[in-house]
Amino acid sequence: MHPGLREILDLIPAMQEKMSVPTEILLSNLIMISEIPAPTFMEQQRTEFILWRFSENQLLNCSTDEMGNALAILPGTEGNRNILIAAHVDTPFPESVDHTINVLPGTVTGPGVGDNGLGVAALMTLPLFLEHLNIKLNSNLILMGSVKSLGKGNIAGMRFFMEHSNFPIHAGICIEGVKLGRLSYSSIGMLRGEIINHVPEQYDWSRFGAGGAIVNINEVINRILEIPLPRRPRTSIIFGSIKGGSSFNVIPRSAELRFEIRSEDEGMVDHLNREIQNIAAEVSSHTGTDVEFKEYARRKPGGLRFSHPLAESARAILEELGITPRISPSTSELSAFIDANIPAVTIGLTDGENLNETTESIALDPITKGMSQLIGLILAIDRGYCDESK
Repeated sequence: MHPGLREILDLIPAMQEKMSVPTEILLSNLIMISEIPAPTFMEQQRTEFILWRFSENQLLNCSTDEMGNALAILPGTEGNRNILIAAHVDTPFPESVDHTINVLPGTVTGPGVGDNGLGVAALMTLPLFLEHLNIKLNSNLILMGSVKSLGKGNIAGMRFFMEHSNFPIHAGICIEGVKLGRLSYSSIGMLRGEIINHVPEQYDWSRFGAGGAIVNINEVINRILEIPLPRRPRTSIIFGSIKGGSSFNVIPRSAELRFEIRSEDEGMVDHLNREIQNIAAEVSSHTGTDVEFKEYARRKPGGLRFSHPLAESARAILEELGITPRISPSTSELSAFIDANIPAVTIGLTDGENLNETTESIALDPITKGMSQLIGLILAIDRGYCDESK
């Protein structure tokens, strides 16, 4: 740990005592932003609200890029480095879902409040926290509400920014609403895909074993479950969703399976990818139906070492707050930082339940700790305490 980090750790108790006013504003931002639907690829209304808040805070260059990311700059006193603070704007909920947010004593409940309404609200309110705490940064803060992040979006907004921005980024922080103590500074290898079964209109239902698209997808699942997975490198296959059919007495002509391969080794991801494609082709051949394989997203493993000063500082700040770090690899925006060789971490701000359900809820009391963590980490990066020695 950098010797100078002790100074920041000693500031944290006083920071928490002064956060009541900006935290109230953060709560208002959380409610308003969470009640704006923002399914992936349809985030424009939410990014417009973010830009309005950025402009109210008199930030510079409040704008969207060609991808639709919401961007603004809080200039530093020296401006010799840029720190990117990002929160993904999209949610997994369609516009048809009721986005009414309920505030109860100690909790806020509603679709997307934790993933990632709170993260976006923290991003919008961060300049007010710094002003209220009388914190002046040497570095420029680039604030970014990133779009097209989840699912088929494949973190396209963040990737676009990394490839086209004229700002050299010194370090980055990805903000997630849940969970406080979450700390990611590495990415695991990942492939996200979909297998779709279509039964042709002229299908011969007298074929042996003919049973419809759901039965065929079930066969694909059973075959995938038979693939041996190694204990090292740690590897898993996650079935995210399955859907198909329309009624009790109608044989389904289509069904789809969404899955994700995760492994510490990129070669193992490639191996399992080939295995699953072969299974899809074989089931197609045996059933006489169309089994289509689509790849939507891929991540490479990598990231910071455990001993990197940014990782060390993030752990030390959490421990100072009395929180045990929950270290786990990420497949989110952090991957784009890793691909660009920029040191970055992903953190959470509070505790929550029922994540990605319409009854999603977050706890209010821990938010001051979450924001203290975020601001402490920004200060550590700003003052050079997270720089790796050359």
